[in-house]
Amino acid sequence: MESDWVVNALSALAHEGRLALFRLLVRRAPDAVAAGEIAKALGVQATTLSNQLSRLERDRLIRSERRGRSILYAADLEQAGALLGFLAADC
Repeated sequence: MESDWVVNALSALAHEGRLALFRLLVRRAPDAVAAGEIAKALGVQATTLSNQLSRLERDRLIRSERRGRSILYAADLEQAGALLGFLAADC
């Protein structure tokens, strides 16, 4: 496992807002959620949410897909599992 990725993923989750976002998407898995619905559920502004989504996607904890005019976001459960597996086995 890439140690850089592990550090970046843990760092991304060490932020209260990003952790809340990730938790919301994990609870909704495997369904994908529109950004507007996420913003409403978390009570955050669009710019804040955009930054949080970008960071989590860059660190491969979530993924996005375009459906028509909307972008939907979902937790990447495979990567989350890899992170948990690393922590359980190697720490």
